Amino acid sequence: MKTAFLGLGSNLGDRRGHLAEALRCLAADPAISIVGGSSVYESKPVGVLEQPDFMNMVVQVETTHPPLSLLSSCLGVEARLGRERRERWGPRNIDIDVLIYDQLLWCDDRLVLPHPRMHERSFVLTPLAEIAPDVNVNGVGALVLAARVGTEGLRRVASWGELAATAGIQ
Repeated sequence: MKTAFLGLGSNLGDRRGHLAEALRCLAADPAISIVGGSSVYESKPVGVLEQPDFMNMVVQVETTHPPLSLLSSCLGVEARLGRERRERWGPRNIDIDVLIYDQLLWCDDRLVLPHPRMHERSFVLTPLAEIAPDVNVNGVGALVLAARVGTEGLRRVASWGELAATAGIQ
């Protein structure tokens, strides 16, 4: 089993419901075991600013999927939940990113690990630091990186326990 961290986000429709449904789908994959997750945070969009605010969270999983297979599983969940890719950084009902995979450094045309922009995004680093403060991101701990980017614009809106209960995850 390998440890991976996934970033989940939603800014269309029932955002919290989309996150819960994505967790249910991920948990249904026999090669993925959800170990835990962060609180849910609301944040302003990045890139395309004229869109609704996001709800974001990070989950820690144990998986037997190799990296590209884990990515495919995440993309499959997005597809099952109706994700449409119309514009980069545009609105979406669900987004699932592979952030870290067992401290592996990986770079190809489909996947870059660790996620190439996570070190500058409070909506990723704050929830990551909440559940894995010492996890290494490009040689620096998640808690240190989270402190560097700060929490401006983030608002905690739900606990892991609340969302896990909604999703039926223990």
